[in-house]
Amino acid sequence: MDKSRLNLLHELEEKLDYRFADINLLNLAFFHSSYGNENKLYKNVSNERLEFLGDAVLDLIVSDFLYNSKSLPKEGAMTKLRSQMVCEKSFSNMAKYLDLGKYLMMGHGEYISGGSEKPSVLADTFEAVFGAIYLDSGYESAFKIVNDKFKSLFITEIETKSSFIDYKTMLQEYNQKTSRDKLKYKIVKEEGPDHDKKFFVEVYEGNLVIGSGVGSSKKHAEQDAAKNALIRLRIVDE
Repeated sequence: MDKSRLNLLHELEEKLDYRFADINLLNLAFFHSSYGNENKLYKNVSNERLEFLGDAVLDLIVSDFLYNSKSLPKEGAMTKLRSQMVCEKSFSNMAKYLDLGKYLMMGHGEYISGGSEKPSVLADTFEAVFGAIYLDSGYESAFKIVNDKFKSLFITEIETKSSFIDYKTMLQEYNQKTSRDKLKYKIVKEEGPDHDKKFFVEVYEGNLVIGSGVGSSKKHAEQDAAKNALIRLRIVDE
């Protein structure tokens, strides 16, 4: 590995705040399969195995975050949320944050076609980097980097996505299975000026109030009421 390549990889180490024991692992994470197709010396070299490993490592890290997060639904909804996080879009965004395309080794044809900016390539590279970190020093190091460096992009995104869980639909499905009484949402109070109004909503099952909520809009208040009803029914956790 020449000095310029080594300096480039050290630059990424600074971004990650992590120093590799084996810098060759990090270098391997950037070998796109197209590079070997055009360079006989690297014919059988690619980051695909690291990508496979990194995908599993990141899946576990996200599961770890979800398990320890508050106000998330039970297993079924957590599985759905994890699938939204362990995906091409999420990983490619994080790869862009690190500017991983800058470090890629790929064939000329792939490069001129914009390969270093393709979401699929960037996502795969992000996975490969974490596969390399895992092999270099284990799960705790990989977890620490995600936890320390990607809170604003990763953990916050988890929390944001969790806030968009459709509690009204969940409650409706439960109601249809367990009761003949229909659900009804009622605004019981409004507070504040028009630019900062709060809505207070109660959700009824027949004539029985089963949940109440508050929000900055009628829709948000209804979702909050449905969520609190599901908590009372022990369908989701607080």
